[in-house]
Amino acid sequence: MDRPLRVTCLRGRTSDRTDGAGAGAEALARHLGGRVIGEPSPGRPRNWDEDLPEARPVLEAAAAELSAALDQAELPVLTASDCSICIATFPTVAARVPDLRFLWIDAHGDFNSPDTTPSGFLGGMCLAAACGRWDAGWPETIDPQAVHFLGVRDLDPGEREDVERAGIETGVPPEGPVYVHLDCDGIDPEVMPVQFPVPGGLGLEEVRDTLAALAREGRLVGIEVTALEDPAMAETVARLLPIDHST
Repeated sequence: MDRPLRVTCLRGRTSDRTDGAGAGAEALARHLGGRVIGEPSPGRPRNWDEDLPEARPVLEAAAAELSAALDQAELPVLTASDCSICIATFPTVAARVPDLRFLWIDAHGDFNSPDTTPSGFLGGMCLAAACGRWDAGWPETIDPQAVHFLGVRDLDPGEREDVERAGIETGVPPEGPVYVHLDCDGIDPEVMPVQFPVPGGLGLEEVRDTLAALAREGRLVGIEVTALEDPAMAETVARLLPIDHST
């Protein structure tokens, strides 16, 4: 990777349900020599309509960090406690990079809406919001047909129907620039402890090889890493990223 990194941990209220994922995000950013924006927010179960207004500062900070990195020809690496940052990050980078594809590495689709969600969890609705399937108040959205799932294996019934209707594809995009969303629960929970484990999942080597290939081909635009539950796993996750680990 010949571009300098811009590593940022985004702390604050999004849809955190534990404090651990926030601590993991911070540990990963610090391990990579990055900085931390915002303050920890105690995790507690709340409905999406309570979390969404308070998530706005985190979403705005995520969009600003992405824009700054792309302006300076840096590789953005964002870390956050949960996936809700994609409401802002996906439209922001799509507006700046023509023909962009998104690789969604996650156990879950996060494609519920207020009409389909069984939990009311904003983190389970965020990709659908980024794709304009419901109005989360962010001014821009993306085309869901630009999204490719990898490792997704747990969809709610109504969510599954919406994913199929939206035309989301499966597998690594075969061509073009790619922005990667890596939720740690996309990895097999036998090797990666997470808050919402789903049996099966990707192996560490598979994730590492996928990201390395995108970087080698000059197609990697940026990476966001979410839901790193155990701070002790920060080095393991860092080793998945296609960056120089010799320094």
